[in-house]
Order: sequence, then C-alpha cells, then structure tokens
Amino acid sequence: MTNHISSFDGDYSFLSNFYPTEVIFDGMIYPSSEHAFVAAKTTDGTTRRIISRLPTADAAKKYGRKIKLRDNWNQIRLDLMYEIVLSKFRHSQDLRKWLLLTGDSQLIEGNWWGDTFWGVCRGAGSNHLGKILMKVREELRG
Repeated sequence: MTNHISSFDGDYSFLSNFYPTEVIFDGMIYPSSEHAFVAAKTTDGTTRRIISRLPTADAAKKYGRKIKLRDNWNQIRLDLMYEIVLSKFRHSQDLRKWLLLTGDSQLIEGNWWGDTFWGVCRGAGSNHLGKILMKVREELRG
C-alpha cells in the first residue's frame, strides 16, 4: 500500500465510528457504530436501550465511561468492534461503496486526543480501528 488516509474526517468522515448511520448489533438498531460499541460493553438490556436512544455518538461515548464493563471486555472488544464495523458497512450500500472506493489505501485513524489503541496520535499507536476497517474492506470485496 503506497497511499494512505490518515484521519477519518472530511471526505472520509464515514470511516469514523461517530458517523451517523444505522448499525444493527445483537438485534438492536443504534444510530452509529459508536453507540453500538458502547452498548457492547455491557450485556444489560436496559443499559443498551438507553444507549440506543442517546442523541449523539459523543453522548454515547461519554455514557460508556460510566457503565460497568462486562467481565471479559478486554478479551472480546476487538472481535466486537469488527462485528459492529462489518454491520455498519453491510447495512448501507453507500457506505460499502465509499469504503471500497478507498482502494488499497492504508486506513489510519489519526487523532489528536491521545487514542493509541484504536488509532494513531503523534505518530504512535496500534491503529486497531484502521486495521479492522481494512479487514472489513477486504471481506466486502470477496
């Protein structure tokens, strides 16, 4: 891969988990993949319903900081993010088309807020979200 997309904003905002689009996870509809991911942190149905009704992805993220994480969260969060991101791009024909149009570009979730697990900040990070997006892109091609 010679070219890359280094942040999920502007023309590439659809790659962000904050992008408003319906995402189905565990039989429920969420207004963004961020909402679905926050809901995945718990198995409590009432909490998940509350999250599904929050007005913005930012509100969902903030709410997620207050909930008790399921016991095995660190072991399953990458698999759950993959499932959620795959659902996002399978559910929307437009998003799927836009993701495929990124071609072979390396997708890097560049950020300024210090997230070096899901993204890259100041040149450092694991870029797990970018890697998941590229894996989903490959799966959708097949």
